[in-house]
Amino acid sequence: MYMLKGNLLNLFTEEIYPAEVEIQGGLIKCIREVDEEFKNYILPGFIDAHIHIESSMLTPSRFAEAVVPHGTTAVVADPHEIANVLGISGIKYMMNDASTVPLRFFFTAPSCVPATPFETSGAVLGPREIDELLQLDDVVALGEMMNFPGVVGEDPTVLEKIKIAHQYSKPVDGHAPLLSGDDLCKYIGTGISTDHECSVMEEAMEKKRLGMKIMIREGSSAKNLEELWKVGGDFLVSDDRHPEDLLKGHLNHTLKKAVQLGIDPVEAIRMVTVNPSTHYNLDTGLLSPGKRADLILVNDLENFNVKKVFINGELVAREGKALFNVKPLPIENTFHLKTLKPSDFEINPMRTGNATVRVIKVMEGQLLTEESEANLEIVDGALKADPEQDVLKIGVVERYGNNHVANGFVNGFSLDKGAIASSVAHDSHNIIVVGTSSEDMALAVNTLKNNRGGLVAVCDDDIHSLKLPVAGLMSTMSADEVSLQMNLLHEVVKDMGCKLVSPFRTMSFMALLVIPQLKISDQGLFDVGSFQFVDVIK
Repeated sequence: MYMLKGNLLNLFTEEIYPAEVEIQGGLIKCIREVDEEFKNYILPGFIDAHIHIESSMLTPSRFAEAVVPHGTTAVVADPHEIANVLGISGIKYMMNDASTVPLRFFFTAPSCVPATPFETSGAVLGPREIDELLQLDDVVALGEMMNFPGVVGEDPTVLEKIKIAHQYSKPVDGHAPLLSGDDLCKYIGTGISTDHECSVMEEAMEKKRLGMKIMIREGSSAKNLEELWKVGGDFLVSDDRHPEDLLKGHLNHTLKKAVQLGIDPVEAIRMVTVNPSTHYNLDTGLLSPGKRADLILVNDLENFNVKKVFINGELVAREGKALFNVKPLPIENTFHLKTLKPSDFEINPMRTGNATVRVIKVMEGQLLTEESEANLEIVDGALKADPEQDVLKIGVVERYGNNHVANGFVNGFSLDKGAIASSVAHDSHNIIVVGTSSEDMALAVNTLKNNRGGLVAVCDDDIHSLKLPVAGLMSTMSADEVSLQMNLLHEVVKDMGCKLVSPFRTMSFMALLVIPQLKISDQGLFDVGSFQFVDVIK
């Protein structure tokens, strides 16, 4: 038996009073008001209601090591990144590695593997696989339904997956950036209940008025809290978080920013405790007799500095340090591709002179892109990048044995020389590469192949890399070690001329065909608005 004392924030009555929480057998046995004075506050442990662990580049166990000291005691994780690489066996790897640490991992069944039929993935999850996953107790929902055109267009396979989730009385998460009007009504009408892709107030309000629960996202790439906090969201979520950001904080950091912006502290805390607990029917997130003793001690309700963290009644972190050991599980090699040549990254228009091309235009801090155009010179039969215009080459190399390569052009990376490449390329996680020359692009991709995945920067024949051997997505190193190597890579890329805050993260979303406007897969340049391939040359 353990007795925790402090100022209790009661989320049932919105009161704050001195209390003692009696913990026995991993559960809360009783909560009593006491006549004492305290400087600390007792809160339910924080729950991240929507996150992709793989995007932290850490295994689940290493992720837990990083976030538990910040007060996170549970996450609802969508493992669709590793599912695109390894299918159900990848999801089971996540579950097995997660089971070795105290953090409570709940999962969603990835609904879109692959995200679209216009890319090559390492696996396909159909209705049969979704049914198998949703029968598992730790799988609490159908993961974000990114194929909103399929929902609106009444694709029978898509609708069958949603139907199976309803049969198991499990919610369906949404993903519908900029969807509006009658199409949005049709999307919500299938029973999809959440959305985390709102980027402007008007979009969030329209969805909220139609009954959707709004997840306000504050991640490493997309930061929507400042724009959306006045809408009155239901959840504060991360979606994607870099390891260097996790070292600074997790949901405690988001809560601090929310309160600074003007959200009432009690309401903000509800968004990371009670709301996800009730929506996903979790056994945590509430301070009540009989509930799991997952609770934290913080210094105040403004800064949310976490002093102690309890999961299942056990002290698992103190003063920013995890009190449990981590030993990530190994995994098989997932790279099957030939050695690339510079010619694999050439676009040959079969004419001389110049050509006008479509260009993916990157926007800092957004997953959205725009379409622009450029006039490029044809030299020795191939279109050349123009670093002076900041029009660089971009390619996607399929890594599952078919050896597809697609090429295009991109604006916004500002590289003066060299190339950068990554095996993190949402959502099918083929290899994506941006560079000033075909030679450097080939060298970067071949280095990734030899490293069994990761991030690479090639500059003046010097090679800098971060290895991600777990499905090409995650490292077995700690957040500190990954962050250190990531920061070194960022410095190298900055010296190459790039002005983006997170160049590798930005590049990884250039292959995400479900977020407008112009993207690229291993099969070609893709217009998300018309949901079809378009020619590079106009």
